[in-house]
Amino acid sequence: MSLGVFCTVLFAAMLHASWNAVVKQGSDKLLTTVLLTSFGALLSLPWLPLLPLPAGASWPWLGLSVVLQVAYYLLIARTYQTGEMSLSYPLMRGVAPLLVAMAGSVLFAQSLPAASWVAIGLICGGILLLSIGKQPRGMLLPLGIACLIATCTLVDAHGVGLSGTALGYSLWLFVLSALPLLLWALLARRPQLHALARQQWQQGLLAGFGFTASCAIALWAMTQAPVAMVSALRETSILFALLISTIWLKEQVSIQRLLSAGLIIGGVVMLRLG
Repeated sequence: MSLGVFCTVLFAAMLHASWNAVVKQGSDKLLTTVLLTSFGALLSLPWLPLLPLPAGASWPWLGLSVVLQVAYYLLIARTYQTGEMSLSYPLMRGVAPLLVAMAGSVLFAQSLPAASWVAIGLICGGILLLSIGKQPRGMLLPLGIACLIATCTLVDAHGVGLSGTALGYSLWLFVLSALPLLLWALLARRPQLHALARQQWQQGLLAGFGFTASCAIALWAMTQAPVAMVSALRETSILFALLISTIWLKEQVSIQRLLSAGLIIGGVVMLRLG
């Protein structure tokens, strides 16, 4: 992997953690999510005519992914309503690759090498360390989102493979998944949405850019470097999330959380590269 690609993927990881922080900081988490996904869709629209239309066989999978993505947006807003980013983000991002690997092993009879089982042990150890002293109920929603991310990953892996255009598939997903939330907000909470857009449109635009660019950069990087290396490097978003939650959100990040995040990142990187 060249230095340019390496730095670009790190930038994408920072963008992903940053848009999560924008949602966490928002006074109304759900409307903040609506705002940034709407801006993300707006930024995606001009590119659609320039890209091939996804193949017809991929549209059922794209439709299923839209439903899952809308559920993901709603649950992200919900989990940041009550949970700290320094706890929720490592769980969501770290557990999802674990679930994908295990699902591949069980559902598709894919054998896992010894290194992958060591990686699974590291991730599980990180989760257990993160859970010490915490109410189990506070971890249920982030773990549920991790299950949703894993499901989206499996669905999109199949859909993108059928689409013939990974970037086109992704941009259509951004646009179509933003529409239901925007329509709901316009019908049910139009005054509040307008007020939020007037007050925070710059922040929403930047977060929307981060939301779409983080995925687009990853797709581009996968054409420039091995997929496993790109995927592993993207998980540095957990470190960026811890930095952002400490510096920007003023959360108290304990040694326990730092150690658990280190275990989770180490496990995810080993899982991706193994």
